[in-house]
Amino acid sequence: MINHQVLLASHVRIFSSSCRLSGSLNPNAAMSTFGAVVHPSVAEQKHALRSRIKKELRSLPADQRSKEDTEIQNFVLNSPWFKSAKRLCAYISCDALREVDTTRILSEILKNKTPGVLDHLDHHTQLRKKLYVPRVEDKNSNMRMLHISTTEDLVASSMNIFEPSPTDASGNHREDAMLASEPVDIFLLPGVAFDRQGHRLGRGGGYYDVFLKNYQELAKEQKWKQPLLIALAYSVQIIDENEIPVTDNDVSVDALVSPSGLIPITPASFKDM
Repeated sequence: MINHQVLLASHVRIFSSSCRLSGSLNPNAAMSTFGAVVHPSVAEQKHALRSRIKKELRSLPADQRSKEDTEIQNFVLNSPWFKSAKRLCAYISCDALREVDTTRILSEILKNKTPGVLDHLDHHTQLRKKLYVPRVEDKNSNMRMLHISTTEDLVASSMNIFEPSPTDASGNHREDAMLASEPVDIFLLPGVAFDRQGHRLGRGGGYYDVFLKNYQELAKEQKWKQPLLIALAYSVQIIDENEIPVTDNDVSVDALVSPSGLIPITPASFKDM
């Protein structure tokens, strides 16, 4: 029998390229021999920031991190926007990467209600939520979000990363969020650093940015409401405005959930959250 809590807590996500710098003069800029200011490249700035935040995450005491995990997950689970969401894409947290834990959130989504059946105890209860989780396809920033209904739908990749298998036990292809007939309501996103303007610094692979841009374009073509992009962040991951270098390829989030609660950013988050 698979221990679902241990399995969920074991999953890994490896994610996050180059035109426009955001903010004022970077303090890491160097002077050339002619006295002109030479800016580090965007990639260099992002690498330095990732290194700094990762160090701070490693230094976060285990009891403090556990406390923040509990606070963040409690807030999500008790939020009206989570309770009313029917279709969600969510990452499977990886302890080694110091990602905000999503174990309880995923367990709640995968609770043992029969798909398509209303709770007979409460006629107001919505149909079972549908969950899509990431599957990395290659090293070229290609990722899919595939539907799972149980943790037993997850398999270990060659890198010992747990992801949804591409087919189910009957050999049928799993439903892909990009090919689904109904829209995703909410994306719960990981990352390394965030600011209160909604900028997100990922892990450098570009997987989420590519997928989210494609999904937003799909929603536009289908005339669907755009999904809410919600990042989960420890206190040390929320940094000052203009610290995150921004490029045309980066996708911003609508809101953050931190240990202190919701930080709405976009008009959509103020309206729907």
